[in-house]
Amino acid sequence: MMRSGLFAVVGLLAACTTVGPDYRRPAVSLPVAFQESGPWREARPADDHIRGDWWTLFGDPVLDDLEQRARDNSPRLQAAVARLDQARAALGFEAAARLPSVDFAPEVGGFGASGNRPDQPEKVPTNRQYDTTRLRVPLIASYEVDLWGRVRRSTESALARLDASAASYQTLMLTLQGEVAQTYFQLRAVDEQQRIVQNNLDIRRRGRDLVVLRKQGGLASELDLSRVDAELAAAEAEAVSLKRRRGELERALAVLVGATPESFSLPEANTRAQIPVVPVGLPADLLERRPDVAEAERLLAARNAQIGVATAAFFPAVRLTGAFGVESSDLSDLLRSDSVLWGLTGGLIQPIFDGGRNRARLERARAAYAEGVADYRQKLLVALEEVENALAALRMFDEQAQAQARRLAGAERAADLATIRYKAGLVIVLEVIDAQRVRLQAEREASQLRAQQLLAGIALIKALGGGWTPDAPVGAVPPAAASANATPGS
Repeated sequence: MMRSGLFAVVGLLAACTTVGPDYRRPAVSLPVAFQESGPWREARPADDHIRGDWWTLFGDPVLDDLEQRARDNSPRLQAAVARLDQARAALGFEAAARLPSVDFAPEVGGFGASGNRPDQPEKVPTNRQYDTTRLRVPLIASYEVDLWGRVRRSTESALARLDASAASYQTLMLTLQGEVAQTYFQLRAVDEQQRIVQNNLDIRRRGRDLVVLRKQGGLASELDLSRVDAELAAAEAEAVSLKRRRGELERALAVLVGATPESFSLPEANTRAQIPVVPVGLPADLLERRPDVAEAERLLAARNAQIGVATAAFFPAVRLTGAFGVESSDLSDLLRSDSVLWGLTGGLIQPIFDGGRNRARLERARAAYAEGVADYRQKLLVALEEVENALAALRMFDEQAQAQARRLAGAERAADLATIRYKAGLVIVLEVIDAQRVRLQAEREASQLRAQQLLAGIALIKALGGGWTPDAPVGAVPPAAASANATPGS
């Protein structure tokens, strides 16, 4: 009865006292709106939000397939899942300290004592050695009474680190998804460049044939033919360069989706992807949407809990140890009532002098928390910068695209007129070459600008935190990803 009362009192104390500061997310100063204005600030329907599979907003089935392959097969993502499993195991380790540990420790042994022992000579009638056997079957339990909340703070820290690992997983997934989309659109931009260069090659070859005919008729010189040949060779060299660049991008995509380069190929095609209109929301939304911001905030919570762990080291530590079992020198007597053994001890350790170790640990924990606050605020600043940059890029690329469209129309008209005038003998071939060069450059810049607009759209979605749904918090790990990467026997 006395022992039960002792445990009840100690348990009550352990449940009521927790030293160290309780965590509160730091207050940060955020603007009420983004600096860049545009159509993305218009009110959107309630169901118009970025989905988890955000790349589907671009409407490209090939990209959808690549993203799914990357999610299923990427070694980078599998490594992130393994790190998340490590954090989950660490939480289990810390949480186990809140419960007593019980060990089953059967023991059998024998020993021989000297007959000439000087400690108990009356029990040894002769100077001969005697032997004895001991059988012991005890259960041993030990428990640290968490009077000051050290164990609870450690568990709190481990739980926050698990949340941070989940957010880190989401950050890596978002990065991987963004790299797949960016590399894919870059590859499609090269496909478009190759189409333009091939058309230019056809035009230049027909132009060369025209110059050859005119030279045979005495209407063109060897200099004209040399200039046409030089432009044709430059276009052929450009075609080879683009082919090399496409191979690099295709191999990069293979690595991103977890395939070997020789087993991966992507046929040339044009993409019909459209730049989506993204509901941007308010700057404060980044606190919830950005997984890297969520990771920094959770690490901050973990460091705050470590201050409590370091503070608890200044207070007494109480440990209870108990044992119950049977012991006998003869197996036949092992289960008799008089073979029962038990023990219950309680110990207290109060630090008196440790050379300043506990004080140094506490100061280190506080400094780590201050570092975490700075990291958290830095993540927010970077997030705001990335969103503003992406919004500005989209707006300026749109203005640039309008001007580029006018330039391309003028260049095409000029090239057609130059060809007509050359056939009529009104201009020299150099003017035709210059007009065709300007048109080619305008076509290529228009294609590159289109790719930049797509990349800026990806950058905006990434800056806003990628995909999310109202019911899926940042840091949540999709069950499919975890099960797909589970090890055999787990």
